[in-house]
Amino acid sequence: MINIILLGPPGAGKGTQARHLVETRGMVQLSTGDMLREAQANGSEMGKKVAAVIERGELVTDEIVIGLIREKIAEGAKGGFIFDGFPRTLGQADALGDLLAETGLKLDAVIEMAVDDAALVARITGRSTCGGCGEVYHDQTKPWAADGKCTNCGSTDIKRRADDNEDSLKTRLMEYYKKTSPLLGYYYAKGDLKSVDGLVAIDKVKAAIGKVLG
Repeated sequence: MINIILLGPPGAGKGTQARHLVETRGMVQLSTGDMLREAQANGSEMGKKVAAVIERGELVTDEIVIGLIREKIAEGAKGGFIFDGFPRTLGQADALGDLLAETGLKLDAVIEMAVDDAALVARITGRSTCGGCGEVYHDQTKPWAADGKCTNCGSTDIKRRADDNEDSLKTRLMEYYKKTSPLLGYYYAKGDLKSVDGLVAIDKVKAAIGKVLG
C-alpha cells in the first residue's frame, strides 16, 4: 500500500495522473470536491452536516473534511490512497498527519507537479473534459475526435469550466500560491517532497511519478 499527496496548481494535471494510478495500481483517489458531493448525495450523517453548511453559504470546515477522509480510509484501499486537493494549508497538513498516525497509515510521498505559469495558462484555456468519464482534452494537444465523441467512452458531452479563462486562472493561481505553497517547504523539511515536471507529455509525467513510487 502506498499513500501519496499530489500537489500542484489548477490545471497541473493532478486529476489525469490520479486516474492513471487508480487504474494501474488499484489506489483510491480522495478528491475533496468529489467527497463533498458524494456525502451530500448519500444522505449520511456526515452528508447532512455538509449539506447544512453549504446551504448556509459557509465554507466546509477542516473537521468535516477530515471526517470524510476518515470514513474513506475505514473502507480500505488495497493499493493505497491519493490525496488530491487536500491538504491545502499547514493546519490541514497537520490534521492529515494526525489522522494517518491514528489509523496506522503513513505518508509515502508528496509529489509536486511543477509547472510554468505562462505555459499553464495556455494549457488551461484550451481545456475541456468529457462529461461521461472525465477524460481530459485540449484544443491543441489532444482535440476531440471529428465526430465529437469521447475516445474513451463514446460520450458527446463536452464540458468546459466557466472559470477556465486567463483572468480567472491568474486569480486561482494567486490563491493557490498564497495558501498552498507553504506546504512545499513543510513536506520538504520532512523529507517527503518529490518534484516532477508537470508540463511534459502525459506519459512522461506518468513515468516520472512511477519512478518516485517504485
